[in-house]
Amino acid sequence: MDQDFKVKLLEFVKLALIEDVGEGDHTSLSTIGKSKGGEAKLLAKEDGLIAGVDVALEIFNCIDSSLQLEVFIKDGSRVVYGDIILIVRGNIHSILKAERLVLNVMQRMSGIATRTATYVDLLKETNAKVLDTRKTTPLLRFLEKQAVKIGGGENHRFGLYDMILIKDNHVDYAGGISSAINNATIYKKDFGIDIPIEVEVRNFEELNEVLACEGVDRVMFDNFIPEDVKKAVKLVKGRLVTEASGGITLDTIKDYALAGVDYISVGALTHSVKSLDLSLKAKLI
Repeated sequence: MDQDFKVKLLEFVKLALIEDVGEGDHTSLSTIGKSKGGEAKLLAKEDGLIAGVDVALEIFNCIDSSLQLEVFIKDGSRVVYGDIILIVRGNIHSILKAERLVLNVMQRMSGIATRTATYVDLLKETNAKVLDTRKTTPLLRFLEKQAVKIGGGENHRFGLYDMILIKDNHVDYAGGISSAINNATIYKKDFGIDIPIEVEVRNFEELNEVLACEGVDRVMFDNFIPEDVKKAVKLVKGRLVTEASGGITLDTIKDYALAGVDYISVGALTHSVKSLDLSLKAKLI
């Protein structure tokens, strides 16, 4: 876990606890003695790929550093119903304070990792790689993109600041592909910004216009059918990194990969994923 990720995580935990705990967990405070100890097992309630174990450890530690954790299944591992992922032991109030946050995070991350792995598995015999998008939950993007990586996918740009991605609206507002690219290259030079430029194209006319310009690093074929992607890749001739995007599903992703594209971006990795069912079962000690 790199330092930037950890800083984001600690801030997230702080805000999440303010939202959830507020002035206090009155249910636990009113029913259980403050000094009582216990343990809880984190269990898989369905088959899938686990993600967020390292994050859960940080959450538990942030809430109560005296909690003892025993991990049995690491991030990126397959689980089946009934598997014990980890056991936490210590103050019951601390365990219960962490319970929902840990479950919410791990269930969402594991659902994303599981779905990503399904897409990745379909591309094993190809050179294409699966990318995520910015179609993420606000303020949870760092966790969701981490889950994509755990599932075997790769991250596209994190936000609006680490890549110039010229999409259809930018093209239309700028007055065309060439104008948008020219403006972007001048902007990079004027401000000394060293980030790549990618351009989304909707047809072969726009692709040819991109190929006539300098300064572009990657081209995205938006809503092209696989046959047209194959033609487009041949036109590019390795001059640019290629990416296919737009409505690509489990049924069609391999056809896009076999068309020779370098990357395939799939918004469904994060925007409509089903969480993996997990539970935390308590036991007095």
